[in-house]
Amino acid sequence: VTGENWRAYKAQIAAQYSGARLKVASSPPAFTFGQTNRSPAFLSNFPLGKVPAYQGDDGFCLFESNAIAHYLSNDALRGSTPQTSAQVLQWVSFADSEVIPPASAWVFPTLGIMQFNKQATEQAKEEVKRVLAVLNQHLNTRTFLVEERVSLADITVVCSLLWLYKQVLEPAFRQPYPNVNRWFVTCINQPQFKAVLGEVKLCEKMAQFDAKKFAEIQPKKETLSKKEKGGKDAGKQQPQQQQEKKEKKKEEKKAAPPAEELDECEAALASEPKTKDPFAHLPKSSFVMDEFKRKYSNEDTLTVAVPHFWENFDREGYSIWYGEYRFPEELAMTFMSCNLITGMFQRLDKLRKNAFASVILFGTNNNSSISGIWVFRGQDLAFNLSEDWQIDYESYSWRKLDVDSEECKTMVKEYFAWEGEFKHVGKPFNQGKIFK
Repeated sequence: VTGENWRAYKAQIAAQYSGARLKVASSPPAFTFGQTNRSPAFLSNFPLGKVPAYQGDDGFCLFESNAIAHYLSNDALRGSTPQTSAQVLQWVSFADSEVIPPASAWVFPTLGIMQFNKQATEQAKEEVKRVLAVLNQHLNTRTFLVEERVSLADITVVCSLLWLYKQVLEPAFRQPYPNVNRWFVTCINQPQFKAVLGEVKLCEKMAQFDAKKFAEIQPKKETLSKKEKGGKDAGKQQPQQQQEKKEKKKEEKKAAPPAEELDECEAALASEPKTKDPFAHLPKSSFVMDEFKRKYSNEDTLTVAVPHFWENFDREGYSIWYGEYRFPEELAMTFMSCNLITGMFQRLDKLRKNAFASVILFGTNNNSSISGIWVFRGQDLAFNLSEDWQIDYESYSWRKLDVDSEECKTMVKEYFAWEGEFKHVGKPFNQGKIFK
């Protein structure tokens, strides 16, 4: 049995990587927080009454989220050597001892589940800065925390940072830690993370303590009645008033979410403001990007999609750019080079509505290059419109193409169709990726 909270996410993401089959019980009638975990049957297996908790088909039981995540992992996640497994354990401990305490002290009040204390919050901010600085330095030369692939270390630390990034790490606060931001966004966009976390919206504006929300969430203290005070009108309250008071009390009790852990407060973010559209300042365009994408996906590229593109292209509302990876000498195995392209696409997910790209890997192992054609709404590089889109683009050199030139027409045709001479490249076509 497990509840849906950030601690449970660790086990669920680990299971996504290892292939462990996991049945999640997090809502009535299978599980009711505050009731099921207080029942004698639950307490006989999990004496602390904490969630998440794990029970296997064979009756094997575990409490404590790190132990559950470790059990559901495979060797690749745990670390395949004594050294790497120790490093994984190091970062798991780091998350618990260094990240969670200041994160809770800062975030809990913004969710209304803890009273605000200015001194404690300011101290928590400083501790979070120290934690992010340590991570930023470590990730300066690394893609992930341990070796060059996702491990339980990444899963655990990402989950411990989740509420910080969702609630309080606004762009200006997180800006000094580009390596951490790049790593965090890379992780949450991995399919295994996304399957559990869904779309993670990074904080746009630092959340503050909401006294009204805090008052609503905290259990109400009933004021003493006149009878309890020994007043002269004691006991004269009308039955109807008493009934209304009872009903109101019931509703308040029902509405108040459990305030035991940060995990149970996800509902508090349901009303968070929507992100401002980075393209809101641009005039409406006659070019319907979705219509072109449908043609490109479902019909012949050269005879239907490309002609449709040029017949409907809005030269004022859109621009076409050529992007080339600046460090071809660093490209080794072709599958790793393709992962670079895929990773960039994943991190640009929210740009899809206003962009299209065909990016191609040319050449072979240890002798390859990456380049592509991008179509953006507006006349400027779209990456500059949002901090979240700036992780990869500086690794490419960008050139705006003259849409009326023969060079542009040829490039669009060849890159969209994945065939042609590609005279400017000098290497054979290997494989392509489409951003749409």
